[in-house]
Amino acid sequence: MPTSGLAKQHGGMHFSINIPNFGDFADPRTVASVAVAAEQAGWDALFVWDHLVHAKRRRRVFGDPWMLLTAAALATTRIKLGTLVTPVARRRPQQLARQVATLDVLSGGRVIFGAGLGGPIEDEYGSFGEPTDPVVLAERLDEGLDLLDRYWTGEPVTHHGRHYQVEDVTLLPASVQRPRPPVWIAGFWPNRRPMRRAARWDGAVPLFGPGSHGYNPPADQVRELVSYVDQHRQEGPFEIVVGGVSPTGPAQARDLLGPLMEAGATWWDERQPIDGDELDQVAPVLRRIEQGPPTFSA
Repeated sequence: MPTSGLAKQHGGMHFSINIPNFGDFADPRTVASVAVAAEQAGWDALFVWDHLVHAKRRRRVFGDPWMLLTAAALATTRIKLGTLVTPVARRRPQQLARQVATLDVLSGGRVIFGAGLGGPIEDEYGSFGEPTDPVVLAERLDEGLDLLDRYWTGEPVTHHGRHYQVEDVTLLPASVQRPRPPVWIAGFWPNRRPMRRAARWDGAVPLFGPGSHGYNPPADQVRELVSYVDQHRQEGPFEIVVGGVSPTGPAQARDLLGPLMEAGATWWDERQPIDGDELDQVAPVLRRIEQGPPTFSA
C-alpha cells in the first residue's frame, strides 16, 4: 500500500515538459518559445538536461542549460524552471550556486534544482580528465549539495571538506526561495543509495533501468520506491517525479496516471523516448505541449 507521508500529501499531480539541451533545443530562443507555449497550455514546469557532450561521437550542438533557462524565465511569469539533472560533481559549487540563485531572483522564485551523478561518465567526465570513479563522484555530489544549501542562504560559509575548501565567503544574491530552491535527486531504481540521498532533500526523480527515459514507469516499482524513501525521510513535503509519454485521451490518461498517483507519484514529466528520432526536435514537442497536460478524473 502507498505510504501516508508521500502518497496522500497531494490532492493531484503536477505536469512538466522535459527537453534535452541539444539539437533544436540548443537555441535559447527556441527554449523560450517552448516555455511560453507550455505556460499558455497549462503545464506546471519546464525542465532541461544538463549535458556537455552526452554521447560525444554524435557531435551534436549543445546549449548551456542556465542560458536556456534564463531565456525561458524572461519569456514567462508562472511556469517552474529547472534542470533534470545537473551533475554537481563536474561543476564548481560556488559557480553553480551563483547561477541557480541568479535564475531564482530573475524568475521570482521559480527554480527547481535537479541533481545527480550524471552520465555517461566516460564521455561527460573522462573526456575532460575528470575523475570517473562513481564513489568519488558521489562524494563530490553530496559535499557539493551541502555547500549549495549553505551558499543559497546568503550567509558566510567556511568549509574544509574532502573535495572542497571555502574560507569565509558570502555569495549574494541569496536565493529568493526559502530556505532554498527545491532540490530533487535523480537515480536508477532499485539502487538504494541515490534514493537515500533523495530522502535528505525535497524530491526523487527515479529512472527504472538504463535507457528507460521516456518510457512509462511500472506502478509497482514506483510503489516500492515510495515506500523505501518514506522509511528514510523526516516529515515534510516531498515530490516523486516520474515520466514518459502520456496519452491525450482522458480515459487512457486515467489508466496510466491513476495507478502512478495511487503509488505515490506527485509529478508527471512528459518526455520523448531517449532512443527515439524526435528526442531533440522541437516540432513534435510543441505539438504535445499545445494539446495540454493530461486531463482525467481520478
